[in-house]
Amino acid sequence: MKINRLTSTTLSVVAAILFSLLPALAWQTPSVPKAPTVASASSPLDINTATKDQLTELPGIGDAYSQKIIDGRPYANKSQLKSKGIIPAATYDKISGLIIAKQPQTK
Repeated sequence: MKINRLTSTTLSVVAAILFSLLPALAWQTPSVPKAPTVASASSPLDINTATKDQLTELPGIGDAYSQKIIDGRPYANKSQLKSKGIIPAATYDKISGLIIAKQPQTK
C-alpha cells in the first residue's frame, strides 16, 4: 500500500514536532519540596548540646564522627572540631555553616 505525499508530509511534521518537544519535556522535573533538616542557615546546630542522631544528619558525619564530637565536648568554638582533629578539614568545610558552639550561661 502506497502512502500518498500528503500523509507522508503530515507524519513527518508530527514526528518533527514530537522530537523537538521531547528534550524540553525531559528537562522539566517536578518540584518536590525539600524535607526540613535539623540544621539550617536560620537555626544552626549546637555541637555542645546536639544528640548523636542530630549530628549524624549533618553531611559527612556518621556514627563514628558524631561519637567523637560528643566525646570531645565542650567546645569553645566550632573550629575546634578541626583543630583538635575530631573531624577532617574537608568534612568541617561541609558543615561549618550548619553548626555553632554555644557556651553555657554562667550566673
